[in-house]
Amino acid sequence: MVEKKFVPISLFPKRARRFTHGSLATLFLFIYFCVTRTSHHVGETRSYSTQATADVGEKFPRKIWQIWKVNPLEFDGRDIEVARSWTAKNPGYRYEVLTDQNDLEYVETNFGPLGENRPDIVETYRSLTAPIIKADLLRYLVMYIEGGVYADIDVEALRPVERFVPSTHDERDIGMVIGVEIDEPQFSDHPILGQKSQSFCQWTFMCKPRQPVMMRLVENILHWLNELSIKQGKPISELQLDFDDVITGTGPSAFTGAILSEMSRITGKTVTWDTFHDIPESKVVGGFLVLTVEAFAAGQGHSDSGTHNSRNALVKHHYHASEWPKRHPDSITPFLGRLRSEEQERQIAIFQAIGEALKKMEPPPQPAFGGF
Repeated sequence: MVEKKFVPISLFPKRARRFTHGSLATLFLFIYFCVTRTSHHVGETRSYSTQATADVGEKFPRKIWQIWKVNPLEFDGRDIEVARSWTAKNPGYRYEVLTDQNDLEYVETNFGPLGENRPDIVETYRSLTAPIIKADLLRYLVMYIEGGVYADIDVEALRPVERFVPSTHDERDIGMVIGVEIDEPQFSDHPILGQKSQSFCQWTFMCKPRQPVMMRLVENILHWLNELSIKQGKPISELQLDFDDVITGTGPSAFTGAILSEMSRITGKTVTWDTFHDIPESKVVGGFLVLTVEAFAAGQGHSDSGTHNSRNALVKHHYHASEWPKRHPDSITPFLGRLRSEEQERQIAIFQAIGEALKKMEPPPQPAFGGF
């Protein structure tokens, strides 16, 4: 493995705007709903272990990873303050940002002939032109090789990483730490809200190196892209992807589906969302430590997510503005109308739009969010 350069996070003069996929999961989740299938395809599995965890008995690597368009020296003032929260609260951790300038080198080094020897992964990554798909795939590749903490660039650390594993658990028995994001299973059979109403948080998670679920995700994505290429009759570099493709192909739906599948494989029984609905405290299933919704997704206004003032809230997601949905249009924007993109106004408008939209729909078996 090639030693990465540590980039100190002390001088950040310039402005940059970009968005990673996890930062839209909550804001747009219930706005761009349409009927799709979660990608659970598993491609040709060649390199990942069948063990529950790759480093049983080991502690989590003391590393924090982020992915962004530019290096930390060029972070925008808003981003630098959020990024500093990770180094300030975790002074003993290595911090690294992969950028548009060094991401391909990282993939070629770690998955090329001198690494994992996965030319299919390298070629697929090299062919991708959609930044959001590359960002999703890259986080899984990095976490498979390195482990540690992954956080989207607009996620602020509220507590030290050592708080990610409650004192009631032994981190040597855990391979991955995830948190509930959306917990509204009453919509699971809804023709629009569907499977996106129950998911794990993808904008922040922690794992040990070489977790099988990370490679499962990578394999799923490769299989999904190859299927789309055949379906559209185009090479991967020319694929046309809509909003729902992104959500279910590489984002929260794909992330959640792969984790549930891996839990089921490890435990020998089918694990469904029922296991994590309305959990009052963290629980371990198949080596996965699942935290309550407050941990990584507090303050959403739904899913009983509480507030960031809770001592259980570990991070704060700032939902920085994104341009990528404009490149991947959804199918029901006319149904919900246009929303302003300014941060606070956008969140207010989103929940107002959701409320109005739900009033026009056939009511689900249970009421929507408590605020509507």
